[in-house]
Amino acid sequence: MYAIVNIAGQQLKVSEKKQVVVNRLAAEEGSKLEFDQVLLIDNDGKIEIGKPIVEGAKVTAKVMEHLKDDKVLVFKKKRRKGYQKMNGHRQSLTRIEIEKISAKGARKAKKAESTEE
Repeated sequence: MYAIVNIAGQQLKVSEKKQVVVNRLAAEEGSKLEFDQVLLIDNDGKIEIGKPIVEGAKVTAKVMEHLKDDKVLVFKKKRRKGYQKMNGHRQSLTRIEIEKISAKGARKAKKAESTEE
C-alpha cells in the first residue's frame, strides 16, 4: 500500500515504515503528525484518486530528527572587472517515518473481511 501525499508543499510517494526527508516542519522530535492532503491511494492494486484529495484519507507520521542538507555554493564572477562573490546555503530539513496510511474505504473493507473469517 502506498499513497501520494502533499507534505510541506511537496508531493511525495510514501509507504508504511518508510523514512522520508522533507522541508523543515514546525514540530518537535518524537512528535506525531497527521497529513490529510492525500492525492492518491493504492491499496493492493485498487487505486483511489482524489478530486483533488481523497476524502477521509490520512497519513500518520513520526518526526525522527531535524537536520541540515549539504552546503550549496553560489559563486559569481565578472571577468576582467575584479568582481568575485561567493555565497553558501544549507537547507533545513526534517526526517519523518510514515507509520500508517488509512483510507475511509480501506478500513471498512478490512473489518468486513475479518468478520467473515
